[in-house]
Amino acid sequence: MINLEGKVAVVTGGGMGIGAGIAKVLSGYGATIAIADINTETSKPSLEAIEAAGGKAAIFQHDVTDWDSAFALVEAVEAKLGPIDILVNNAGVSKRMPLVEMTEQGWDRVLDINLKGQFITTRAVIPGMLARNRGRVINMASVVSKQGVGNFSAYCTSKFGVIGFTQSIAQEYAKTNITVNAVCPGILMTPLHDGIVEQMATADNVDFETAKKNFVGLVPQGHPQTPEDVGHFIAFLASDLAQNVTGQSYHIDGGMQMD
Repeated sequence: MINLEGKVAVVTGGGMGIGAGIAKVLSGYGATIAIADINTETSKPSLEAIEAAGGKAAIFQHDVTDWDSAFALVEAVEAKLGPIDILVNNAGVSKRMPLVEMTEQGWDRVLDINLKGQFITTRAVIPGMLARNRGRVINMASVVSKQGVGNFSAYCTSKFGVIGFTQSIAQEYAKTNITVNAVCPGILMTPLHDGIVEQMATADNVDFETAKKNFVGLVPQGHPQTPEDVGHFIAFLASDLAQNVTGQSYHIDGGMQMD
């Protein structure tokens, strides 16, 4: 049975979308949640949902692309909630963009948030985990982490990088009680994916509902996943049940990728 009682979990991008769903699920298993988000105002519903269900959480302002922000986050979380046991590197962005229209600034933004942001936050959290000889790091990858798709070169590159980052640090800390894994969600109808559908609708000159139907049609099971689906799997990886699982990447995508 999954039990996260007494654990402190940091969820980056935990204020909305998939991050909010993950945060609520982890709270349901007993974890105290640090909602780490660049926008503290829009994070309030996530906090309220956790508290309404009887959980404990707090909001912390965090820009995953900023080195100083990451170390300030660790200090603030430890002062208010206690040592960090679980880090979920969830914050991310995506934008449909043909390569010939991609700017350097657009490329850098996606890589900075999706990949460099995971490095920066992990870099700040890991020393405490090493000192305590325990920890769980779960990185948000994607269904496109192992097979690229057109018009998403920056996003695919960032998510391929997450797998390499995950495997490297899993090897580095394999002899400690720190595990590092990645999850690869498929299609979830969150604000991030709604944005992708809107971009697809514009590119294909169809309405939103038609684009959404086409998008979801990519899932063999015929329906999108939910943030909670991802959250329950992350809860397993964060628990003692997964103490011998490290360096792995798991698809939660309704069969979109089959290894």
